[in-house]
Amino acid sequence: MKSTDDTSADTAPTSTYRLQLGPRFTLDDATDQLDYLQRLGVGAVYLSPVLTAAPGSSHGYDVVDPTRVAPVLGGGTARAALADKAHGLGLGVVADIVPNHVSVAQPAANPWWWDVLEHGRASVFARCFDIDFDRGPILVPVLADDGDGGRAALDDLAVTDGCLVYHDKRYPLAPGTHEPGAPVHRAHERQHYRLVSWRRGDSELTYRRFFDVNELAAVRVEDPGVFDATHAEILRWAELGRLDGLRVDHVDGLTDPGGYLRRLAECFPGWIVVEKILAPDEDLPQSWPVAGTTGYDALREICGVFTDPGGEPALTGLAREQGVETDPGTADDRARRQAATELLRAEVRRIAALLPAQPPATTPRPSAMAARQREEAVAELLCAFDVYRSYLPEQGDAWTRAVRRAIDRRPDLAFDLEVIDRRVRDDPRGEAARRIQQTSGMVVAMGTENTAFYRATRFVALNEVGGDLGRFAVEPAELHTAAARRAAARPHTMTTLSTHDTKRSEDVRARLAALSEVAEDFADAVRRWTGRRPLPEPALNLLGWQTLVGAWPIGTDRLAEYLLKAAREARLGTSWTNPDTGFEEHVRDWPGQVMADTDLRAEVAALAESLQGPGWSNALGQKAVQLLGPGVPDVYQGTELWDLSLVDPDNRRPVDWAARTALLERIESGWRPPVDATGAAKLHLVRTCLRVRRELEPGGYLPLTATGPAARHALTFARTSRGAARPDLAVVATRLPIALSGAGGWGGTSLALPSGPGVWTDRLTGRALAPATADGLTLAGLADLLDRYPVAVLVRE
Repeated sequence: MKSTDDTSADTAPTSTYRLQLGPRFTLDDATDQLDYLQRLGVGAVYLSPVLTAAPGSSHGYDVVDPTRVAPVLGGGTARAALADKAHGLGLGVVADIVPNHVSVAQPAANPWWWDVLEHGRASVFARCFDIDFDRGPILVPVLADDGDGGRAALDDLAVTDGCLVYHDKRYPLAPGTHEPGAPVHRAHERQHYRLVSWRRGDSELTYRRFFDVNELAAVRVEDPGVFDATHAEILRWAELGRLDGLRVDHVDGLTDPGGYLRRLAECFPGWIVVEKILAPDEDLPQSWPVAGTTGYDALREICGVFTDPGGEPALTGLAREQGVETDPGTADDRARRQAATELLRAEVRRIAALLPAQPPATTPRPSAMAARQREEAVAELLCAFDVYRSYLPEQGDAWTRAVRRAIDRRPDLAFDLEVIDRRVRDDPRGEAARRIQQTSGMVVAMGTENTAFYRATRFVALNEVGGDLGRFAVEPAELHTAAARRAAARPHTMTTLSTHDTKRSEDVRARLAALSEVAEDFADAVRRWTGRRPLPEPALNLLGWQTLVGAWPIGTDRLAEYLLKAAREARLGTSWTNPDTGFEEHVRDWPGQVMADTDLRAEVAALAESLQGPGWSNALGQKAVQLLGPGVPDVYQGTELWDLSLVDPDNRRPVDWAARTALLERIESGWRPPVDATGAAKLHLVRTCLRVRRELEPGGYLPLTATGPAARHALTFARTSRGAARPDLAVVATRLPIALSGAGGWGGTSLALPSGPGVWTDRLTGRALAPATADGLTLAGLADLLDRYPVAVLVRE
């Protein structure tokens, strides 16, 4: 097999364009847009999951049958037609796959799960799922529970058409377990499963799931037979030459990520990237045969460099004054503990049960105390990782740090933690080691991303997947270092700014970056606004005002749904499992009340509109840096125009393809649009960058430095096209545009471009720079270069 780098170089696309498939946008609809994508300059179409998902699925991550393409998307015929047309246009095809779990929400829709429920341990599909059969029947937590443990809901069970029925859900009956006329409860008690209260899922579940989602059961792809069965269809596409790349979802949830990826690379010769959140100073294990991640590391760096570090004191002071947690570590720790001890208690209990019931000790502990203390030790360890998970036996540093940190924080649990450490180190491929590592990623994701990021809301542009709440901004030198490292080590990793998982779009974050330049004014405004129309919880209140300004103009229904989801994720005033109806009613009413308050609405609108231009500048700058920097850039559907979307499902709204196509036609005819509300300037930039990238296939990375009074506002770098001897592509972006304007603009600031023969031309404006001097040096005055757009894409012709 080729090395990872060789395979990536041969198969990596120049760029990708993510399409969200669903009942309202099928494979046929996607095929209809391929001509547009080719003209835009895209290298490969990147599809959300296409295998058969649960009935009514709007995203495809809840697969129920991995052996066939979803009929609702058009089935295998439509998939083949898309691939054929894409390849005919010179586009690659990349598919998103979900190896970690399948949906069991509607058992009748999932033939493998149905068979396991019907036959239990004897099912031929039992090996596919991570079920603890030794603990008795499979617990299925679906019954309503008004405080009675679900007992009253058992009266709603019925037997219909040979199935056990509970409202809209059907379950199989094992052969010979029900006679006509016999009590339903007797048949229920004779099954290989038990329907129980939905509240028991977090504490007593007997099958491994995805995070705390009971409806998603984990799949044991570490079993070769299960791997083959779940991957046969997608690998068949590759064998037919109709699939060029894979995006692997939630790789940290797998029992053995490295082993899985090595097996996948042996079977699939194309480009592979993994959805993996990296800590700021973390890298993928070198043994993984993949091109890289899906790009959240680049997102943090690129968006951070457009944020003003000077805004931190005012926003931190506002948050502290309002009663919002400002210590990221404290917020993170509290949220992780809640995830480990409440939401994932079933997983913690299963791990604790693998440990010695009575470790050697001078005085034996009562068994109940021993069990409770083992659970506490497991939970403490799971909360102590500074990365999502460790990868024993390949890498041990993260594991060592986590054990030491857990002992430092809970010395009273040192004995149990040392027992766990010895057990795992003695058998790093054993069940205890595997489950702890799998679950640590769940604790970090659910605690940090899904909870702390909705609690520590001093500046929500930081609260993004892969973000770091402790790093307010990124200095240009840090960005350059990271980009150079990416160019050298993982030149074919994916980079991104918006995805289906981001909590707010790149353009919302770009406007919030502009807000960081006027942090004191914003803080004063929030104090006034909160006095008039507060949200009922401080963290949500800060989130609400930032969201309103960042996504302005936004409809009240969209904003209300977003804030309600945010409040439930934060679990401060309400939650998914214990909703507070009064609190939620206040949240639902808030957007309408703000909009109805004429003076308040006018103030919000004025501030948002004052940030619009600087936000556009930031949006264009970060897009140019992403699209022409190292890595394979992904464009999320529709974001080639301004897009002020929030977290899913808001970011899966339909895309107006006709409007984009019409603007593209004008640009193709020579129109160079102004930077205005149409977003055509962003489309022009995206088209220019993608086509330049496809044309030049740039490599390497060389930071450039402007000189003059406004030098700190210029973010610049150069790259070298394939086959060229010296850099022939340069990107110039504007940082901190409000401060730049206040200081008088670019006057007297210039940029020396890499020397060499030829004339540099800005592909955005079509203007050529003055010819190089006798020594081959071109000096570009930034006032003239950036007079039309806040970015420049310079190519040495």
